[in-house]
Amino acid sequence: MTATAMRGPYLLALDQGTTSTRAIIFDRAARLVGSAQRELQQFYPHDGMVEHDPEHIWADTVAVIRKAIQRAGLEAADITAIGITNQRETTLVWDRRTGEPVHKAIVWQDRRTAAFCRQLQRSGLEPLVQERTGLLIDPYFCATKLVWILDHVEGTRARAERGELAFGTVDSFLLWRFTSGRVHKTDATNASRTMLFDIERQCWDDDLLEAFNIPPSLLPEVVDCAGEFGLTQRELFGSAIAIAGVAGDQQAATFGQACFEPGMLKSTYGTGCFALLNTGDKAVRSTNRLLTTVAYRLDGRPTFAIEGSIFVAGAALQWLRDELRMIWTAAESEAIAGSLPDSGGVYMVPAFTGLGAPYWDPDARGAIFGLTRDTNGRHLVRAALDAVAYQTADLTAAFAEDLRHAGLERQRADAPLVIRVDGGMVANNRLCQSLADYCACTIERPAVTETTALGAAFLAGLATGVYETKADIAAIWQRGAQFNPELDTDLRVAHLKGWHDAVSRVRSNSAEGL
Repeated sequence: MTATAMRGPYLLALDQGTTSTRAIIFDRAARLVGSAQRELQQFYPHDGMVEHDPEHIWADTVAVIRKAIQRAGLEAADITAIGITNQRETTLVWDRRTGEPVHKAIVWQDRRTAAFCRQLQRSGLEPLVQERTGLLIDPYFCATKLVWILDHVEGTRARAERGELAFGTVDSFLLWRFTSGRVHKTDATNASRTMLFDIERQCWDDDLLEAFNIPPSLLPEVVDCAGEFGLTQRELFGSAIAIAGVAGDQQAATFGQACFEPGMLKSTYGTGCFALLNTGDKAVRSTNRLLTTVAYRLDGRPTFAIEGSIFVAGAALQWLRDELRMIWTAAESEAIAGSLPDSGGVYMVPAFTGLGAPYWDPDARGAIFGLTRDTNGRHLVRAALDAVAYQTADLTAAFAEDLRHAGLERQRADAPLVIRVDGGMVANNRLCQSLADYCACTIERPAVTETTALGAAFLAGLATGVYETKADIAAIWQRGAQFNPELDTDLRVAHLKGWHDAVSRVRSNSAEGL
């Protein structure tokens, strides 16, 4: 064993995301000791369609784990366990005998099933879906993607009915590959995003499987987020490594932010933005079209959350960079946006793939309002950052109303709302200040911002005794920076009104088919 390894234990987090695959090795104190990353190719076969190649995901996974171990100066035998966190709702189907996918992975952003979802809503299925799963009928979730694969890939439905195929989210596919087909499992957080899982009874729902005409034999076993998921094949990394933690990316970030008490709220800013509010052992049903989901499940007991999902956050800056060439890097946006007092009356509604919570309008498309002869590229950059803050303000208002409706008001009404933020975008101080201003809350940025990967590592560590309790993990969390509201209240109200006017125009256009 190397001298470096003597300082263990070490936990490896595999973070398989929408745009990249990363492996990060942490020590017990959450210090990063090695990492590697590969960008993931995106496929856009038609308007509204987004796909990934499962073989690319697998090859990148193996490569980044090997590279991270090498860069840390470790051997596979030095790794106590692997924790997996993954892009949620992305849907795969593969052959049980060969492991070969029958189709590319359909990504969570994909909107190809929007018409089918409208048909299901008209049929009256949505109340049952919401009651059992906590979700709304939307192309975002797995069920309609799975139906599309069964009905559009030749011979797939017949093969599924013969029990020859397996369905899963990315975590399930990776577990299958890691274990050479010995393990077909998922955790409760990923299961809760399929639109097929009863979150109260913690099992697949027979009524929904029948309504979607999905053979139950396709489905993985649902287990806790921390536990024994199997061992990697020895030949992959030189030694078998235990897989001991799995959670969808947003739930992993919630765990990594140590949001363990009811009322604690985290918001992650990457390609999209996802905010989760811990509601403890109570599955709060939203009256504001937010989602009820599983935050994590330990020892068979689920902890629930309300979730608000914003489809486009960092993707708006990527668009400005890659398509409009207004910036060279996303990091430039901080200085550019900070050079202006505001966006000059410009509002960007980045509904590139529809609008998420609390609107859930899959037909909405992006628009920019308020352009004048004086508008320049800097205003668009500021408008893109402000749009992230405006959307988050919509979520926090909906969270507050749902908590009041459920009788779970915060104990101290005079205490400011606190949001723990993470994700690649929160290195941007201008964004963090805008979040504080428009949400009228305190923003806490942790010292370790890799909270999605860290949450997966924490889960693996909890399963293997590296950590005894969640309190051990909470003690590790440290605040790196804090942002408090500075914007005048009247300006805040006026800017939010302008934002809501812009959103209403986008939604009006989508309703009219424009």
